[in-house]
Amino acid sequence: MRMRAIASVLLATGLLAGLVGSADARGNASSAENFERYVWDEVSPAASWAPRAGLEAVAVGKTFYVLGGRTPNPWVAPPDGPLPGDSTIHGDVWRSHDRGETWTQILATDDADHWPARAYHEVVQRGRRMFLLGGQNISVFNNPACEWFQPGCGPPFFQTSEFFNDAWTSVDGVNWEELTGDAPWEGRAGLSAAVFKGDIYVMGGSYVDDPAIGGTGERVVLNDVWKSTNGADWVQVTDAAPWAPRAGASVAVKDGYLYILGGEFGFVGFPPPYFNDVWRTKDGVTWELVTPSAGWSPRPGHTCDVLRQMFVCFGGFGQSTDPSNPFEPSNPMDVWVSRNGADWQELADPPWNATEPADIKYDYDTVVGPAGPDGIGQAIYTFGGDRETFDFFDPTQWLNVDNDVWKFQLPTP
Repeated sequence: MRMRAIASVLLATGLLAGLVGSADARGNASSAENFERYVWDEVSPAASWAPRAGLEAVAVGKTFYVLGGRTPNPWVAPPDGPLPGDSTIHGDVWRSHDRGETWTQILATDDADHWPARAYHEVVQRGRRMFLLGGQNISVFNNPACEWFQPGCGPPFFQTSEFFNDAWTSVDGVNWEELTGDAPWEGRAGLSAAVFKGDIYVMGGSYVDDPAIGGTGERVVLNDVWKSTNGADWVQVTDAAPWAPRAGASVAVKDGYLYILGGEFGFVGFPPPYFNDVWRTKDGVTWELVTPSAGWSPRPGHTCDVLRQMFVCFGGFGQSTDPSNPFEPSNPMDVWVSRNGADWQELADPPWNATEPADIKYDYDTVVGPAGPDGIGQAIYTFGGDRETFDFFDPTQWLNVDNDVWKFQLPTP
């Protein structure tokens, strides 16, 4: 009783919260020290699938799958060749039984009876089943009113996309069932999705191509939340969550909460229109702001996984903050860990053993799976990704996408 009374007084004065916060911070720092022993190992420098960004990866049991994505096409100035940003959009599926070392194509883009080709979609896993949701198919074409980079004429090319609001499911990556071709949520890309308390959640994302990358309309960025028990029937949890509308955010499930971390509401701008806030919910309806500004810089296209009961966040796009050099590679070379999403510690080594910002990826994907014989416990695996800088005048940077596989693991002694 006496201890309860003392605790009541401490709570009333705010002292207990401070003590608990200090304990959390100390525990966070201690756990961060454990992660300093982790290393980045390249599993495969060039997987069998084409280099790509906006892909999805999922682990079902001990099997890894890579699905879809976008591969930029080499270009020659029109009218002789494709435009910058022109891409091959994939609808293929690749499978690995050895933690990403070797891959077998089990479905081609042109194969019948499965989802149309797309990128910037989501794939989530529940039990032995995977669910594919949303995304976009992108087309790029000349501005018929302009010669190539004619001064004062306007953009030299346009981009238009088909945005999907369908849902598909499979247990083997080969045989797919369309659960719905027209879910009640808007077709979107850059959406976030997760399995939380047994339900499939979809939130955020955007539709209409951004004029900053050749779009012809006003981009719509979303902060709605939807859920489904089966992928076919959807209920809108909220039409406007308290977090700002965003795409390219990361989501994670930890300690009975669904988290959303970072993202963007525009591709480029000064200052860059990116987020580094962290929110969480127990039901998708009521959201709690964990922190308005995490230790890591605002970014989209990153990932935050849960490993050893800690958030591990890295990667993402970083725009130059120098208006005189807007295309300078500025992707963030850091890895951050947190136990509670509020207190963050930066690790010493950059992801992928990067030596410069141009080495850092965004719009890659990750899974958490067994580390294998050279590691202990679980590891974070990364697949492919983008290193473009949006420099429309550089015909080579468009090709900076990857098909490598890495893992972040605690090595065996």
